[in-house]
Amino acid sequence: MLKTILAISGKPGLYKLVSQAKNMLIVESVSAEKKRMPIYGSDKVISLGDIAMYTDADEVPLGTVLESIKKKENGGEISFNYKKASNEELHAFMAEVLPNYDRDRVHTSDIKKLVQWYNLLVANGETEFVEEESEEKAE
Repeated sequence: MLKTILAISGKPGLYKLVSQAKNMLIVESVSAEKKRMPIYGSDKVISLGDIAMYTDADEVPLGTVLESIKKKENGGEISFNYKKASNEELHAFMAEVLPNYDRDRVHTSDIKKLVQWYNLLVANGETEFVEEESEEKAE
């Protein structure tokens, strides 16, 4: 699911890939308005499936981190206001979700963006963050 959800540099929010054309992508806003727009090759676009969080040992895929947040919050939106939370509160939250995250390379702004993306996805019904690998291996 996260492979088709995109973050676009310079544009707020997240976008779902709808279609591809020769020199552009057609994306739809994940938010309630579902606004569609073209994204060109000059825009910096990254799939959420390609993002990982730094840990002390290795990198953890974003989907795994989002799944951990979902378990902590019982599938609902995050219970505190991330915009008003102190740096200490945000880092304490991150430590609960991903205990061995790299405190030097994961910045407060990264944690805020993670929380913002999680809330946006959950509010719009996108809650499957990790692909079911067991079904693929069974075949």
